[in-house]
Amino acid sequence: MDLRPFTNESIVPDAGAALASSLRDEMRRNGFRGTFERSMADYLVEGTVREIREEVSSHGADQFALEHRMTISVDIRVVEVTRGRLLWKEEGLSDTASYFAGPDFQYTESNRRMAFQEVCRRIARRIGQTMKVIL
Repeated sequence: MDLRPFTNESIVPDAGAALASSLRDEMRRNGFRGTFERSMADYLVEGTVREIREEVSSHGADQFALEHRMTISVDIRVVEVTRGRLLWKEEGLSDTASYFAGPDFQYTESNRRMAFQEVCRRIARRIGQTMKVIL
């Protein structure tokens, strides 16, 4: 299976690589025993991280943000290489996670990164489950 880092059109530098890594982990958990190499691949998995959107979901009494909501939107395409046949294509696949913010930058950034990783895991799980059915 050819599963490269996804193209990244978001503002998060490693979003495409992180999502592809989460998908590889998910596929291994689902029982995939092959390799993720380009040569001799039966299937090609391509994706694009279209957008990572963050919005404030709650404010404190001082009107500073207490909670943010992060949404990641992805396009995915799976092709059977030998026949050149498109097996699955979905645009705008997305998921959301919330995280808390505070006056401490490190606290907020740590929570933000955890939310990012959680959304990547969720999207990878959805992609992995679909691939398990179509492959």
